[in-house]
Amino acid sequence: MTRYQRFRFAHLGALWMLGLLLTGCSADTAPIEEQPTTNTATSSEPAVSYETFPLPQPILDGETSVAEALFERRSQRDFQDTELTQEQLAQLLWAAAGVTTEDGRRTAPSAGALYPLDLYVVVTQVTGLEPGLYLYQPEQHALEKILAGDFRTALAEGSLDQQAIQRAPATLLYTVVYERLIERYGDRGIERYAYIEVGHSAQNVLLQAQALGLGAVPIGAFTDHELKELLQLPTENEPRYLIPVGVIE
Repeated sequence: MTRYQRFRFAHLGALWMLGLLLTGCSADTAPIEEQPTTNTATSSEPAVSYETFPLPQPILDGETSVAEALFERRSQRDFQDTELTQEQLAQLLWAAAGVTTEDGRRTAPSAGALYPLDLYVVVTQVTGLEPGLYLYQPEQHALEKILAGDFRTALAEGSLDQQAIQRAPATLLYTVVYERLIERYGDRGIERYAYIEVGHSAQNVLLQAQALGLGAVPIGAFTDHELKELLQLPTENEPRYLIPVGVIE
């Protein structure tokens, strides 16, 4: 047993004994089942139903090599006033967090396969989609429409008036749900693993955009609470990264 495993075993044992003392339970009480990491409504709250849009399947045999995409990738901030296609958006989202195996593994690595990232898209000009906020569902390779409306200008204002967001037909928004990491990894999940995963996924998006002939730029300068209020994000979803994408001039 490694030093880390001994530490984890002792730590979990102490927490278990503390729980017994606090609740007055006996040692033969059945263990509490692990709670799911996805958001679920309580019994007193009606389930919210969102409109779902299946996305085109990703293309797995692109013409641009990884080496070419790495060599040619540059941050692009000037976009044409042109729609993205659903095929382009679908390919970007799949590159970010698409499922690639039957057991649910994805395109980007995740500590413990816990997947703490929720990926939203602020859509302004995408063929066949109304402007609004959408949530990517990797398991279904689909979008859920969360909010209707054109949020581009307000999103840019909440991001220090960056014109790349103002011009982009779509902006990807990475959020982190830290609770999915804390139970297993504690503070290390917050301080390290969440941000590592954001970087893995975002680089996939930037390389995929390059391979598609699109422009993209990663942005970390924004006011967190303004974005949460504007987009009515769940309390547990913390915004951490923006990637506006568009057709370059």
